[in-house]
Amino acid sequence: MPMFVLNNLPWFWLAVVIVCVVIEALSFALTTIWFGCGALVMIFLSLMPLPFKWQLLIFVTISLVLLIFTRPLAAKKLAKRMPTNADSLIGKKARVTQKITELDKGAIKVNGVIWTAKAEDDSEITEGTECRIVRLEGNTAIVTVE
Repeated sequence: MPMFVLNNLPWFWLAVVIVCVVIEALSFALTTIWFGCGALVMIFLSLMPLPFKWQLLIFVTISLVLLIFTRPLAAKKLAKRMPTNADSLIGKKARVTQKITELDKGAIKVNGVIWTAKAEDDSEITEGTECRIVRLEGNTAIVTVE
């Protein structure tokens, strides 16, 4: 088995790429993808007459450099919150359908949909009052009376 691998190093590195990509696709941890990138580079470097131990050292070095220097940037980029359809409600007018008090959430209706609502300043808002959505906290609309 080891001799087969040593005689077919480009295929070995391709297998490493595939395994790393599959693991990354299942975990979304942003770790094995960098090792997959290192293995991708090694596919081409393995065509040169480099001993396997040097290839392994180069692979680990490339992968760790990518992991250390690019993972934080990628994680930061991917962590940015994408706007949702619910975000389009911010700033819209709504009608209170269930009284909102300081201690209890009420309900509002906007675009034909009922949302749980809370007053921004913890004031009481009576049923039928028109209000404006200031922000969303989970599935609760924070509203203010104009």
